[in-house]
Amino acid sequence: MSEYRYKMPDVGEGIVEAEIVEWHVKEGDTVTEDQHVLDVMTDKATVEIPCAVNGTVTKLVGAPGDVIAVGTEIMFIATEGAAPAGDAAKEPEPEAPARPEPKKPVEPEQAAAAPSVAARMTGERPLASPAVRKRALDKDIDLGLVPGTGPAGRITHEDLDDFIKSGGRLASKSGGGGTAIRAPQTGVTEEKVIGLRRRISDNMSRAQRTIPDIAYVEEIDVTALEELRAHLNNTRREDQPKLTFIPFLVMALARALPHTPQANAHFDGEAMVLTKYDAIHCGIAAATPNGLMVPVIKHAESLDIWQIASELGRLGQAAKDGKATKDELSGSTITITSLGAIGGLVTTPILNAPETAIIGVNKMQTLPRYDADGQVVPRKVMNLSSCFDHRIVDGYDAAMLIQRVKGFLENPATLFMG
Repeated sequence: MSEYRYKMPDVGEGIVEAEIVEWHVKEGDTVTEDQHVLDVMTDKATVEIPCAVNGTVTKLVGAPGDVIAVGTEIMFIATEGAAPAGDAAKEPEPEAPARPEPKKPVEPEQAAAAPSVAARMTGERPLASPAVRKRALDKDIDLGLVPGTGPAGRITHEDLDDFIKSGGRLASKSGGGGTAIRAPQTGVTEEKVIGLRRRISDNMSRAQRTIPDIAYVEEIDVTALEELRAHLNNTRREDQPKLTFIPFLVMALARALPHTPQANAHFDGEAMVLTKYDAIHCGIAAATPNGLMVPVIKHAESLDIWQIASELGRLGQAAKDGKATKDELSGSTITITSLGAIGGLVTTPILNAPETAIIGVNKMQTLPRYDADGQVVPRKVMNLSSCFDHRIVDGYDAAMLIQRVKGFLENPATLFMG
């Protein structure tokens, strides 16, 4: 019998550490070579780690949420025969000090035996002495909300004190019948922020701390675009996807960004290097059961409207199913974020560093607007939000980019010209 010490593997691209997301084995389990034993996270991709040998797990190092350096011993496996080359049996090391368990929320003290509370019918006048009624009146407390523990449900001074200490609701002055009693809620839940959510937290905090951004919002009249979209959806082939607003926005950005190349770029603030891209790799922020992910439509400048829509659907589904690859979740040069059907009048999205621009789609509304003849007509309008890294993109250039996008979206036929 020998011991194999499995080390955190190098998952590629110069990664020096990874966060443990979930162990799929426990100490005492029998494992086989190539068995999926661990999920770790690097950047925004979850990587499945296989076992290297057959044997029995004797020790696991690290819990979900721990960040482990590449090369650290994370799993000890008892194997039959000699250990594989480079992993000879070693003397057991002293046990590491036990990790302190997160402190559980302190619950308010509970009485050893809660006194019984007599049920009170709706509209029934609560029983209480004149002194208790006067105290309740002085403190603007509705006695109908106070549980009584005295004989026949009589409310005592102690009941009133307990109600006040528990943060009981003030009296309702709306009149009418009695009000059902609601017990004070004392539950508190603590959750350790790990995995993708911690990555999102780190990235958002870093962006807010280090990037001075500029926000710009413009109203877009999408009446003509919506008419075109409806026509294309009604006449599309069975093998063509249904068009949403996003593919049109991606096409508009692909047409407008060459005039503002610094907005289709990555900026390294430490090295002071700006990398501009001819290719437009458009990230689409997507809410998934595992948190926010940004699948990327690669080379949007070379795709037509149907190809963009197909990629959008394919990547969005892969992200929701947790099957998107690391390549599909990386490499964006600009990002689009949208709240979808929930909408909103205005958003101020946070930059997806090291990118220098992000576009936010808001709610579409039918609102009255003046036409060229001064007549009030209903128009479908939407606010388009945007944020830019102000170290690289000046306010004028940001506004000009959005105005070019606005021109394409308000005159959608131009998206298909030239």
